[in-house]
Amino acid sequence: MRILSLETSTETGSCALWHEGAVSERLCPAGQPHSETLLPLVRALLADAGINIAQLDAIAFGVGPGAFTGLRVACGAAQGLAVAADLPVIPVSSLETLAETIGGNQVLAVLDARMGEIYAGRYRRTDSGWSLLGEIGVMPPDQLSLPETPSDWRIGGNALKAYPVLAERAQAAGLASFPEILPLAGVMAGLAALRLKKGETLDPADAAPLYIRDKVAQTVAERLLAGGRA
Repeated sequence: MRILSLETSTETGSCALWHEGAVSERLCPAGQPHSETLLPLVRALLADAGINIAQLDAIAFGVGPGAFTGLRVACGAAQGLAVAADLPVIPVSSLETLAETIGGNQVLAVLDARMGEIYAGRYRRTDSGWSLLGEIGVMPPDQLSLPETPSDWRIGGNALKAYPVLAERAQAAGLASFPEILPLAGVMAGLAALRLKKGETLDPADAAPLYIRDKVAQTVAERLLAGGRA
């Protein structure tokens, strides 16, 4: 089984190759747009492995939530490569990838959604993988409902670094916290492999980012009101 995975939902973009359980991963260069660096990185990754696109079984991509532009980059790249090679695609939530990276049995995954908000999803490990409890939400960090039994839960993601108030709330609640964790393609590839085994794939034409909210950016007036720059 060979799967190419693409993850660009945060400032740290990555791609990875899953080959029968072995994973090779590359990180996009920092400070450069993922739209410019992802595909050259993919070509180098596959070349080093001696594999071409046609030899893959599927292409996985981080469906979101996350940075709007980043989600479009991963989805668009996955669609383009998959159509050219007649391959299926596998969408994987960036929050589920966080949960898998953090580990444990119950995880509250949180990502910075910008504009003073966070994305959050609660996950529980089952025999068949991670199960999302409820729905993925977007909210101010001080409005996130924390688990009532913190000893059974972990919380992680870059929202903890972006919003100290959230980190303080998690610490006060006794939650084991992992602020440095980001969704990366190597971990996502393993989740995608499980989906491929179960036949959970999509036609590339049906692939679309998971945006959660419709509003992409604040207006100038809103940024000024919040103390930012025009």
